[in-house]
Amino acid sequence: MNLRDIKYILAVADTRHFGRAADRCFVSQPTLSGQIKKLEEELGVTLFERTNRSVDITPIGAAILGHARLLLEQADAIERVARAHQDPLDGPLRIGAIPTLSPYLMPLILVPLKRQYPQLRLVLSEELTESLLGRLQRHDLDAILIATPVEQPDLTVIPLFDEPFWLAHHRDHPLYTQDEITAQDLAEIDLLLLAEGHCLTHQVLEVCHLTERPQRGEMADLRAASLETLLQLVSAGFGCTLVPALAIRGSWMTDTGIVARRLELPDAFRRISLVFRRSFPRVQALEAFAGILLDHLPNTVRRLAKPGAPFPKATVTTPALDKAARLPG
Repeated sequence: MNLRDIKYILAVADTRHFGRAADRCFVSQPTLSGQIKKLEEELGVTLFERTNRSVDITPIGAAILGHARLLLEQADAIERVARAHQDPLDGPLRIGAIPTLSPYLMPLILVPLKRQYPQLRLVLSEELTESLLGRLQRHDLDAILIATPVEQPDLTVIPLFDEPFWLAHHRDHPLYTQDEITAQDLAEIDLLLLAEGHCLTHQVLEVCHLTERPQRGEMADLRAASLETLLQLVSAGFGCTLVPALAIRGSWMTDTGIVARRLELPDAFRRISLVFRRSFPRVQALEAFAGILLDHLPNTVRRLAKPGAPFPKATVTTPALDKAARLPG
């Protein structure tokens, strides 16, 4: 048994068809069928039950295929480590980001990243923080961009920038006539929030000095899944919401009736960090990614790292000393 045999049986399992499996493996169907038959004879079991109409996986085949997938994943990992040693800026770089950041940040960096590092292929995922951390630990992602602190000894955290919050309200809202938005104003507005699980929800509550969701107002029971939904409600005249600085460049800024105002409050921001496993072998690729990101940030955010600078050799977080560390989620 070898890796070629593993790829053959996984292709049949995925396609449930010997012809399509052969096409996927770039071999003839007789070659693939014959090799699988030899493997079954070697193992002394039947992996697939074949009929003229279908290919079904036997119970013992299902158990063996589970191990086969793990074996192939480990073989792929070995190849990735080898490629990284040869050229860390060549190949896929799997980056995850929270949904209140990714739509506004990624369009700024995709083109310049491709232009400067044409062999680096960015593979993007957009999920909530908990899911991103889980996928990072399972090695499904190479690094993640999140806005909450992390205290895990096997992870490296690189703070990249602080992103201020802006208040978004309709131009007919009473706050429109005020020159300055105070902390007291934030505590009294009809506040629109995202659903639980979004770290932005907890961050907004902290900025507004609220311990829980508002229990009054027309939108008190709202559990929106996206920032765009909140902004559509603000545009319709329902309440207010806090918006991260990068999002104020969105299309909603034109002809929607929304006014966006930067909050001049000391704690009205969130900290965006790049998080990756300490064992990740292609740190140079992450440095290249972070350099492009930092170099193309607008002036509405505050950079915490210098574009193009290498990461510190031993980066640790001290959440107890950091305002951002007090934010759950």
